[in-house]
Amino acid sequence: MSFTLRMPAQVYCGNDGQEKLLAFAAPYRKVCVFTDAAVARTLGAQKMLSALRDAGKELTVLDDLKPEPVCDDAQETVDVFRKSGAELIVAIGGGSVMDVAKLASISATDAITVRSLLENPLLGSKTVPTVMIPTTAGTGAEATPNSIVTVPEKQLKAGIVNPEMIADLVILDGDMTAELPMAVAASTGADALCHAIECYTSNKATPFSNLFALEALKLIFTHMETVCLQPDAKEAKNAMLLAAFYGGVAITASGTTAVHALSYPLGGRYHIPHGVANAIMLMPVMRFNAPACLPVFAAVLNAVDPAPELSDIAKAERLLNRMQEMLAKLGIPSSLAPYGVTAADLDALVEAGMAVTRLLNNNPRPVTAADARRMYASVL
Repeated sequence: MSFTLRMPAQVYCGNDGQEKLLAFAAPYRKVCVFTDAAVARTLGAQKMLSALRDAGKELTVLDDLKPEPVCDDAQETVDVFRKSGAELIVAIGGGSVMDVAKLASISATDAITVRSLLENPLLGSKTVPTVMIPTTAGTGAEATPNSIVTVPEKQLKAGIVNPEMIADLVILDGDMTAELPMAVAASTGADALCHAIECYTSNKATPFSNLFALEALKLIFTHMETVCLQPDAKEAKNAMLLAAFYGGVAITASGTTAVHALSYPLGGRYHIPHGVANAIMLMPVMRFNAPACLPVFAAVLNAVDPAPELSDIAKAERLLNRMQEMLAKLGIPSSLAPYGVTAADLDALVEAGMAVTRLLNNNPRPVTAADARRMYASVL
């Protein structure tokens, strides 16, 4: 067996991340900051921006990035970035912000567009170094070479994967998540949970991905509820940021599975937030996968809540029940009904979900169209 691990060149974890940012940015005069309007108003983002301005940097701030970006919206942002002449990219935000910033870093010329990258992700090469500063603890986008955009005519989210998009510096600073609403903390935390358990069960799992995925799961089971229910718990916030980062590293080393494959049409067609869509599909996929994953699920339970007296079947059931209870306690939806999805939509959902073969091939149990239909139907 052979395997590879790609990671950001530098990772800083701790508070006062602006000092690390300034040290890294020292050689550069023109800096382009990618963010969104809500994040730009937070105290954490203001500290980062003020530190750059006080250091004499010439800033271009792109603060109108949309959540769950459509590929053409991402292109408009990339075009503005190109005109800035920036020598350094700093992304301050959630996964959508970081994903667009990563695309900008490999799209230096007009010949490389977001749509061309959808056709051939390896067309681009990095020309501008990147700093990723996540403001949510979930997507793990700061660690990955992936960018997720919506393709409107297909009503589907698609992944652009290029190792050149891996960050040069990641700053994990719990203060950056201090003003995160509970609903966002819960949905992004659920995303981190999906990343970790999917990567740990993936057909492409390696010793590297398992190492990071299991550590992520330990942190998530210990800290996720605290982060959501006790907003001032700084230690838990730092732990969840680390868990999300570990999940992103696991994705890079391994890959997600049917949860993400089947959730992509939910985001593309119904604009369900990525973390929520994943959370809705998590339990149906995990229960479907259980017959092929009993020893793996048992190993996870041994790490997060040891119960040596139980059989592997009982351990798997306890683990799945704990996951379901945690999501319910945090108010994360478990049904597609609130989003207007009905049985009449099943054919289109199954067709779109089954097209995401890049991820379905990672699933530990083969998924047929009939299987996908049953999983979607179970959450209507």
